[in-house]
Amino acid sequence: MTPKAVVFDIGRVLIEYDPERFYDRVIGPERRAALFGAVDLHGINLRVDRGEPLHDTIDEAVRAHPEFGQDIAMWAERWIEMASPAIPQSVRLLEALKARGVPVLALTNFGAETFEMARRHYPFLDLFDQRYVSADLKEIKPDPGIYAALERGSGFAPQDLLFTDDKPENIEAAGQRGWRVHLFEHPQGWAECLIGHGLLSEEETI
Repeated sequence: MTPKAVVFDIGRVLIEYDPERFYDRVIGPERRAALFGAVDLHGINLRVDRGEPLHDTIDEAVRAHPEFGQDIAMWAERWIEMASPAIPQSVRLLEALKARGVPVLALTNFGAETFEMARRHYPFLDLFDQRYVSADLKEIKPDPGIYAALERGSGFAPQDLLFTDDKPENIEAAGQRGWRVHLFEHPQGWAECLIGHGLLSEEETI
């Protein structure tokens, strides 16, 4: 049966997200390696994704590591540069599904403030019929609760959902609930998946 709704992850699916690349460009690979070795920036980001305030959390890390204070502060001040650019073919697939009338949902690990930054920068994020953002739900993928929240909120049964995400653990958690899943590695593979499920024609994916 054809899925009734399509669920997108956002980071590394619709927009690129590469903090290390940003820091390599801005402060150089050597200092970036020292920074990430001393400060668990990805762990801090997960706290923000779980709903902690962005600036408070970053300010705490700045106070704890003053030798990297300016570098850490950029995580909040220049975050949109880490989450850039958009992935054009993925955006076209989202637009094509929307034009077809297929319900499109977002399920994403994102902070509240960073998601608003992304919305202002990327208007296509407002195409979603529903958005399930970890900071709002206080749970992150692959926690079971965030998938359950989407099922309850959307009213779709697990087998009605087709979900793409770039992280195998997030895909596995959804698959265990009965969702149909696709591990996102590149947009062409996702396009072929949507064609295979009868959701888009080949012409619509170009």
